[in-house]
Parts: sequence; structure tokens; C-alpha cells
Amino acid sequence: MSMSNSLIKIGFLLLVFLLLGASPGSRDAALRDLIDEALKNSPDIQASQARIEAAKYRVPQVMSLPDPLISVGYQNEGFDRYSYGQEQGSQWMFSASQQFLFPGKRALKGDSATRDVEAFEDLHELLKLKTAARVKELYYDLFLAHKNIDLIEDKREVFARIEELTLARYSSGKAMQQEVLMAQTEKYMLLEKEEMLKQKIQSLEAMLGATLGRQKPNSLPVPVEPHYRVVPLTANEAVEKALQHSPEIKYRSKMIESAVTKHRMAKKEYFPDFAINAGYFNRARDYKDMWSAAATINIPLYFISKQQPAVSEANANINLARQELAATKLIIAAAVKDNYSMLRSAEKLMDIYKNGLIPKNRQDMEQALTNYSAGKADAATVISRLKTLLDYETLYVNQLVEREKAISRLQAIAAGLDAATGGEKQ
Repeated sequence: MSMSNSLIKIGFLLLVFLLLGASPGSRDAALRDLIDEALKNSPDIQASQARIEAAKYRVPQVMSLPDPLISVGYQNEGFDRYSYGQEQGSQWMFSASQQFLFPGKRALKGDSATRDVEAFEDLHELLKLKTAARVKELYYDLFLAHKNIDLIEDKREVFARIEELTLARYSSGKAMQQEVLMAQTEKYMLLEKEEMLKQKIQSLEAMLGATLGRQKPNSLPVPVEPHYRVVPLTANEAVEKALQHSPEIKYRSKMIESAVTKHRMAKKEYFPDFAINAGYFNRARDYKDMWSAAATINIPLYFISKQQPAVSEANANINLARQELAATKLIIAAAVKDNYSMLRSAEKLMDIYKNGLIPKNRQDMEQALTNYSAGKADAATVISRLKTLLDYETLYVNQLVEREKAISRLQAIAAGLDAATGGEKQ
């Protein structure tokens, strides 16, 4: 009976370790540090920030006037000699000209460039959300791999004890050799799974290190179990909040505004630009110096093949931007509902495992151990019940991780969902 009691205690302690954990603050600290590191060092985020800075420098450029032109020349009468100061038409010429855009064009160009900056900023926020979600998902996958190894080690210990018990029963003639072989086979199968999980941990750590922007592989902390966060929103409320706060929707809206601005610019091209030119002519001796002033206006003569198609193109781009916004809203709504469905399904399965299957199978395992110790059951029954119990405990952890990953994906869609899915269960 002492061996049976030991096995029961191991199973109970294993379940308690699975369902309990550290305080929420200590659990989240390591993950928050990793997210902060990724947001600071990720090459993708740094590249996005550089693109924003570059776009900001473009705004004053497009609003500036075209560069003025300065001209220096000489005019000579005849080809046989240098006639400056000897002929009336011989002179040095100096001129300057400046082009001016039709009123409103420069402002529209500035508005268009500003919209591009704002759009890049929205994309930057979206990238930060996705990067944080990527860190969380890899972190939770890493936690799952480590947790499965812990469960396997506990299984291996229990199976080792069962092996000792079967050997003792076999030595006394109360069990067949097949029972010993069965217990040993299960132990080696666990060793195989453990090695596969260790390889998976190395792969996950490499991917997480790349997401963090680490140039050299550094040791990562062993993830701790995430605390249970309450998600009070309904599916429709989550969709509404996502549509209100999604950076991608804001980006698409900025694209519509930019397209409208470019349409106004295209219509402005029907109006001519103009240039002002001033000249000075230097003549020697008794010939008086001369000056000139002129204005030049370009005529949009080929508007049928140039300006008119440009306006039509701008109209098409507005329609394109609006359709892309509509498609983005549909995709976001579908993604929110999909992840929300995964979240609620995981909660139901966790409840089934925690309050139904795990307690029931624990009782079955305890009964099987008692019967085996009394010689009323065979090893196959004990091993089967123990495997079933620990498999359900593994499935519970899997669903816990799937729930957290679904929440992370929701938070990657819109910043407004972060606070709505971050409450702690009381």
C-alpha cells in the first residue's frame, strides 16, 4: 500500500503544480521585459521608425518652390572679332527666373506628404502590436514545451516506480514478463518525446531571439505559467472595439484621405503655373546698359491626354482605397470573431478538463493503483489510466496556451483590445 500511496501523492502534486502558479505580477514581468526588448531592438521596428523620419523630411521638400534659375551669357556682333564695347549689340547678359505654382498646389502637396507620414505612423503602431503578439505567442509556445517536459519527467518518475513494482511482482511470480516490458516501453517512449521537445525548445528560442533583435544567442528565462485573464467582451463588442482602434483601419483611412488630396491636386493641374524672369544687359563705353522683365505661363494645352486622365486615375485610386478599407474591416471582423471563438472554446475545454475529466480520471487512476497493489488488476490497466490522466493534464495546458495566444492575436489587431483583455480573474 505504501507504493500505491506514493503514486497517488505524485499524481496529486503534479495536478496542483499544473493548476497553481506564481503571482500575476511576477509571471508577467519576464514577458514584459521581452516585449520591451523587442520593441526597442527589432530591426523591423527600427526600419519602420526610419521610414517615418524620412517621410517627415519630405514634407518641407514638396512644399518648397522650385529652385530659381540664374543665367550668364554674352552676345557678340559679327564673327570676325570680339566686339564688346565697339558694337551696340555686343553685351554681357545676366538674368534670374523663379517659377511659382498656381495658388493651392503647394499646400495640397504638403497635405499629401503629411498624410503619408500619418499612414506610416499607423503602420508603425500596427507593427509594434504584431511584434508584441509574436513575442507572446513564442513565449507561450516555449512555456508549453517546457511544461510538457516537466509533465514527461513526472510521468517518467511514475512509470519508473510502476516498473519497480512490476519487477517485484514478476520476481514473486505475481505478474507476467509482458507487464515489465510494457512499463519499460512506456518509459522509453517518454524519453523520445522529451528529446523531441528539447529540440523544439531550441528552435523556439532561436525564433524568439530573432524577434527580440538579438544579434547573438543569449539565454532566455524559462517561461512561467501565464495568469488567467478575464475577457468580459462579447464577440460583437470585441469587433466594434477593434474597428474603432485598429491601426490598420486608421492606415486605410489615411490612404483614402491621401487619395482625395491627390485627386484635388490632379484637378489643380488644369490651372497654369507661371515664372518671372528679370534680366540685366551690360554694355561698354557710350552704350547704355539695359534691363528686362518677363512673365512666362505654361498652357495646359494637352489636357485631354494629360490632366484629364490624371483626374480619372485619382478617382480610381479613391475607389481602390475605399474598397481596401471595406475589405480590411471585413478581414478584421472575421479575425476577431475567429480568435474570440478559439478563446471561448479553450475556456470551455479547460473547464471540462479541470472540473470533469481530470478529477474523474484521477479517481480511476487511484482505484486502478489500489486494485493493482491488491493484485486485482493488471499493469496495462494502471498504465492506461495514468497515461489518460496525464494526457488530460497536458491537454489542459495546451488549451491554456491556445487561449493566451488567441488573446495575444486579438491584442495585435487593435490597441483598444489590450486593456479589454488584460483583466485578472478574481
